[in-house]
Amino acid sequence: MMMSRRGLLRGLASSAGALALGGCASLGATGARYDASSLSVEPTLIVATTRKRVNSGRKPWFGPERASSMTVARAKLVPPDESRFSLAAAGLGDWRLDQVEPVSGGVIDLLAQGSGSGSDVLIYVHGFKQTFETAALDAAHLSDGIRFRGQTIVFSWPSKAGLFDYAYDRDSAMWSRDDFERVLQSVVTPPGIGRVHIVAHSMGTMLTLESLRQLHDRYGDTVDGRIGAVVFAAPDIDMDVFSSAITRIGPLARKITVITATNDRALALSGQLAGGMTRVGAAEKAVIEKLGVRVIDASDSGWGIINHDLFLSNADVRRVIRRQIDTSAA
Repeated sequence: MMMSRRGLLRGLASSAGALALGGCASLGATGARYDASSLSVEPTLIVATTRKRVNSGRKPWFGPERASSMTVARAKLVPPDESRFSLAAAGLGDWRLDQVEPVSGGVIDLLAQGSGSGSDVLIYVHGFKQTFETAALDAAHLSDGIRFRGQTIVFSWPSKAGLFDYAYDRDSAMWSRDDFERVLQSVVTPPGIGRVHIVAHSMGTMLTLESLRQLHDRYGDTVDGRIGAVVFAAPDIDMDVFSSAITRIGPLARKITVITATNDRALALSGQLAGGMTRVGAAEKAVIEKLGVRVIDASDSGWGIINHDLFLSNADVRRVIRRQIDTSAA
């Protein structure tokens, strides 16, 4: 599979030594891929964000400030043009965010309006140093890259998208955990929706873990069966904090798959900022497995020198995520 322009630029930046925390299918008669993702067929993304709105509905739509209340919106995307003579055909095309329309209803209302009633749902939670647009586009890349069949939600929390704003981003992520719990509650409790899968990256994994803990404390085991795969990609979480939280979420812990890389340079820097404490995403596989969660060591999968976003840039890691979703019903 050819790499997208976004993936190519990330790789080039990594090869250049940018040590910053960062965040070929067959064609049918109509030109549509037989294994096309739902997002490529109906390019609409559901948005739930705790960011403050800016620009009266124009790009960039939402900024880095914290909003007084969560906004739910419908984001219209433009998929890469994969015709024979397009940039996408040469591996240089990319998704684009065309329009974002806030709605008065909740996430469940938008899910009900979408196609495929009863289908599974994928929720993506971004990490450190992300704008609203980059988070939304990463959700699109992920959903399309794993050929997800169902509706996709991006939960975007306030990030200043700056290298030296780590503390602000961390606090903003934790500040957003109650709203993310409400999003989870709204999709796992009503009937008519399939399994809910979660992929969280970097700092977003701490937010996700806390929200899952709160959800389990509130509803117990009654919602566990509605949650499918939970994938923590390069989790930026202290090992002691992770261990403590895992013991509090009951059967949900068995649904978690952690993708690690001991050569993740972003998490190495994060660990230094945290007083030298090893982050879960950079820990040895055997140490994490003792907690009873699945671990995929992707240390040999990266070709850059940062190796922090392998869930987007590496086809093997994407296949791991797809497999976890496919087998989560077992």
